[in-house]
Amino acid sequence: MTKAEFKKTALGGITNNPVFVLVLGMCPTIAKSNNIINAVSLGLCTAFVLIFSNLIISALRKVIPDKVHLPAYIVIIASLVTLVQMVVSSFMPSLNDSIGAFISLITVNCIILGRAEAFAGKNKVLVSVVDGISMGLGFVVSITLLGAVRQGLTALFGSGFFDQTMGGFIILGLMMALFNAVFAIVKQKTAQKRALIEKEAV
Repeated sequence: MTKAEFKKTALGGITNNPVFVLVLGMCPTIAKSNNIINAVSLGLCTAFVLIFSNLIISALRKVIPDKVHLPAYIVIIASLVTLVQMVVSSFMPSLNDSIGAFISLITVNCIILGRAEAFAGKNKVLVSVVDGISMGLGFVVSITLLGAVRQGLTALFGSGFFDQTMGGFIILGLMMALFNAVFAIVKQKTAQKRALIEKEAV
């Protein structure tokens, strides 16, 4: 893998943000972004599973037969989710009451399985871990921002609308539009700067 490809992977959580760009994992994102604590907690649990599933699947990519690779990935992911759920339920019972059901759903979160299928199963361990960290942090940041905005608006207006699913989708849609607009501007400015540098070099 070239330096440019490695950099692209490391920045994947921004350029291909799983929530704002790829629109993945919408069920937990909307359901548990009603406040910052839930959002951060579920985000970190998801990131942990994503990083270590990428690591294990990449390490075993040449051992797992192609015919059963998908069931094997699910077993690996489910085992990590079970570990997370056991830790949370044993040491953080109040948090488990709040997000416990959604920890179980991490097993079928399309962010996790998608990275396993599209990346970890085809690349070496180090770069797969970098991909997991990047995408995991991208998910944590996006769901936390959404949780902060929803909680802030609820406190500001004294209304439970933003706690509800409809309010969550509206705020998410607006944040996605803002994120993509800002990213498009940054991308355009970067391209213009690169073109200017190349022109001056000639």
